[in-house]
Amino acid sequence: MREKRGAIDRGFLYSLIILVGFGLLMLLSASGPVGYQKFDDVLYFFNHQIIYGLIPGIILFAIFAKLDYRLLVKLAPAALIISIILLLLVYIPGIGMRFGGSGRWVDFGLITFQPSEFVKIGFLVYVAAWLEKRTQNKEAHTLEKGLIPFLVALAVIMFLLILQPNTGSMVVIAGAALTAYFISGAPLVYFFGIGAAGAALFWILINATPYRAQRVLTFLHPELDPQGIGYHINQAFLAIGSGGLFGLGYGHSRQKYLYLPEVAGDSIFAVVAEEMGFFITTLFLALLGFFIYKCFDIAKRAKDPFGQFLAVGIGAWIGIQSALNIASMLGLVPITGVTLPFISYGSSAFVALAIACGIMASISRGTQLWQGR
Repeated sequence: MREKRGAIDRGFLYSLIILVGFGLLMLLSASGPVGYQKFDDVLYFFNHQIIYGLIPGIILFAIFAKLDYRLLVKLAPAALIISIILLLLVYIPGIGMRFGGSGRWVDFGLITFQPSEFVKIGFLVYVAAWLEKRTQNKEAHTLEKGLIPFLVALAVIMFLLILQPNTGSMVVIAGAALTAYFISGAPLVYFFGIGAAGAALFWILINATPYRAQRVLTFLHPELDPQGIGYHINQAFLAIGSGGLFGLGYGHSRQKYLYLPEVAGDSIFAVVAEEMGFFITTLFLALLGFFIYKCFDIAKRAKDPFGQFLAVGIGAWIGIQSALNIASMLGLVPITGVTLPFISYGSSAFVALAIACGIMASISRGTQLWQGR
């Protein structure tokens, strides 16, 4: 029996709703103490996320879910140009904003946002359209008209992110774009070469900037400087370890009381583990994994190469970013500064994800689902 054409994939939609709801509940719990300290309002971060993240996010999700995603193909060249312009805005005096040594935000008065979040979706639109065109004329996997142009476009984005510096977003965007390129059928030898070049770039970045070297050293030996640069990861370990099997209970985290840095942002997974415990945290990870699986499932059933490449890129983006955030809190990788999708505070990240999920919904509406085979 064929399901009615035009319906959004139910598994995708329901898991998305649950993730967003769970994220808002955890943000409400985690952000209270820091909101009171900074703004004398325990609901500051929660309200800000609702007003500037959830409400515009729902509107944009509905718009992009309703529109035919194929319209984005014509906008792909503009998406690349806009992505580059957005990343350049952070360097313009009076518009770009710097916090803690990083220039990752732009301020237009009433609107302040992080350009790299929107570059994630903009660049993936460009890559998907480029891959569709080049695979049709069999040029995507040639060296001169395929690999080199692809790497040049990617290198421009990566270079602008390195300058901010924003290594975490650089890894996420590069990983998502390369995943889309990989599933287009590119030769494996390309990826061995890209992997070697990436390792060399990583080594150069570590040696060129002392703070990155310190992060790697802290990752390897967090106990060496527990009150300095190792403080963040040690507090995360305390939070996760305190949760045990069943957690301390919703709202009862101790580390959120100004012990755990970036408690509403990068570190919110530690609060989830502390309050919810191992079992519920595992269920959350299973739900997140199911959602990412649905992204790839939609890609598999997409009716055209553009939808397939774009859906894979979005799924890889969410999967890579989630893995980086969680792994950093578990001490498996150095702290990268990327947020946990759907859970962490950040209106720019939430709105960008809403747009991406709206596009995913549009792609799913264009697929034909079969039941009872």
